[in-house]
Formats: sequence, structure tokens, C-alpha cells
Amino acid sequence: MRWLDRIPLPVLLPVAVFLALAPFSPEPHLWQKLKMLADGTLVKPLDIFDLFLHGTPLVLLVMKIAVFVRK
Repeated sequence: MRWLDRIPLPVLLPVAVFLALAPFSPEPHLWQKLKMLADGTLVKPLDIFDLFLHGTPLVLLVMKIAVFVRK
């Protein structure tokens, strides 16, 4: 998990929040893709890529915070 320690929190936090909420209207892509995943309609490769693009920084942020809390 050393690679996670090398990602600076001041950089990761705004990137994660921005990508989780982008685009701001009509609804964030991450929310849209998670609804599609729950409905079972997330089948297009572009939609799957979009889910990873918008969700990965948020997952990394949660992992970084969890590691920080455990220490």
C-alpha cells in the first residue's frame, strides 16, 4: 500500500470530488452509472469505462482515509 501513501491527499481530494460530481447537470455520471449498474443496464463498454473513470478517484480517497484512520 505504499503506492497509496505516495498520492498526496490535497491533490486526491479535489480530483475525487470533482470527478464524482461531474457533470453537474442534469445528474452526475457516477450516480447515473451506479443506477444503471443496479438496474442491470450497464452493458456498453463506454458506460463501464465512465463508471471506472468517475469512481476510481473516490475509491482511492476512501482507501487512503481508511488507511489513515487505521494508523
